[in-house]
Amino acid sequence: MTHPLLAKINDGTYALHDGNRLHVGNFKWINGQWKFKAMGYGPEGQVMPGHGPLTDRHNTLFAQLDEATLRAHFFKE
Repeated sequence: MTHPLLAKINDGTYALHDGNRLHVGNFKWINGQWKFKAMGYGPEGQVMPGHGPLTDRHNTLFAQLDEATLRAHFFKE
């Protein structure tokens, strides 16, 4: 069973989680588009913006947040 990829933080920010439910980034509403911000964590748990498993997709733009599109774009399930 698949779980939701997105978790609403506020009206302009959603957290993205991978298939293991790990936080891998955020979507931020900027200038009328959703911009992906990759997120990684250091060895001591420190937040590392622009890092993590989806670093190569940092700053990708989306017109809307659709779960099927996000799964296809970010994850091979």
